[in-house]
Amino acid sequence: MAKESKAVEEKVSNDPSSKIEAIKNLIFGENIAAYNSEFDKVKKDISSKKRELEDFIEDTKKELNQAIDNLSTDINIRITELEDNLADKADVLDEKKVDKKTLGDLLISLGEKINQK
Repeated sequence: MAKESKAVEEKVSNDPSSKIEAIKNLIFGENIAAYNSEFDKVKKDISSKKRELEDFIEDTKKELNQAIDNLSTDINIRITELEDNLADKADVLDEKKVDKKTLGDLLISLGEKINQK
């Protein structure tokens, strides 16, 4: 133990960062390797979960964009169908209605025929 303390003291006096390492070694000893190992496992697990979450978010984003595209296409198709239907109905109404000039000419003609009799 005395030799270890002397070696630690020599290292401590030379480098400030080694002072921290020496203190950690004195306090924690062999446990520090176990702690580091556990921290590494936790870091890897967090990193793995982060990647999974990012992949899930990306997949969800793709699915939402696809759903929006499908909905947009469906709405455009329905709008086009409604416009076509409205145009057809307007054409039918145009065919059924009598032009004002034609109606006026018919009424004048009818009036003249009634007047002649």
